[in-house]
Amino acid sequence: MMRAFLALLMTVAVTCAAAAQSPRTADGHPDLSGVWWPGRDVPIAPLTPPSSASAPPPAAPAAPAPAPAPAPSRLRTARFENLYQPWAVERARTLSDKDDPALRCVPVAFGTLNVSLYGLGFVGQIVQTPGFVVMLTETYHSFKLIPTDGRKHRDDAAPSFRGDSVGHWEGDTLVVDTTNFTDSNWMHAEGEVSFHSDALHIVERYRRINKDTMEVEATIEDPRILTKAWTVPKQTLRLAPFDQVLALDCSGVESAALMEAASKQNYGKK
Repeated sequence: MMRAFLALLMTVAVTCAAAAQSPRTADGHPDLSGVWWPGRDVPIAPLTPPSSASAPPPAAPAAPAPAPAPAPSRLRTARFENLYQPWAVERARTLSDKDDPALRCVPVAFGTLNVSLYGLGFVGQIVQTPGFVVMLTETYHSFKLIPTDGRKHRDDAAPSFRGDSVGHWEGDTLVVDTTNFTDSNWMHAEGEVSFHSDALHIVERYRRINKDTMEVEATIEDPRILTKAWTVPKQTLRLAPFDQVLALDCSGVESAALMEAASKQNYGKK
């Protein structure tokens, strides 16, 4: 009886372990396919309209309300712009929210939450084939086509917002090397001044550690802007409970009011 019980426990343990393992493709590599997100909705602090002389008088004092949730860019403690060279620091002081290219429907070069798969949003989808890994960003619907067949970077492509990527496998880790950026967008959105140069070089490492979890590490170089390479803190992505991203496009019309408000408030400048 005891042997049968132990055998049953071992069977259950093996079954659970197999269920938790990362799925693999026919060629033996981990399958990174799926919709990925932080594992929860990201809290965003509401915009507070400027006070007006015609506004109604304030209500009677009430119990203190909880502090508002931090904006997405404030959730990151490590920042690309902390490594700016002195001249770049001075330039950054002349810019503010209203200069954010994302307000003009321009995607970011990296990611507001330090994950390039998310772009300036919070959700991304990966579609993996034997020769390519396709990364789809939900917000502004940008994408990356990453060949994994050993080819080099293209020499016939113009610089772009998201750069040119190639990938290769190092064991169970997908290494993505991205170069050939234009210098007309920022690394992050949410009004966080984070311009870069066309010498930007990003190396990311994607590793699916189990069925529901993926870890991403990145190293970013920009010798024209930064004093040294930026090692991005490891990010943990969770498999989302849905299997398709939405179409969160940008027409430019909805950002006009934000640009006007940022300009009037002169937000970000001292």
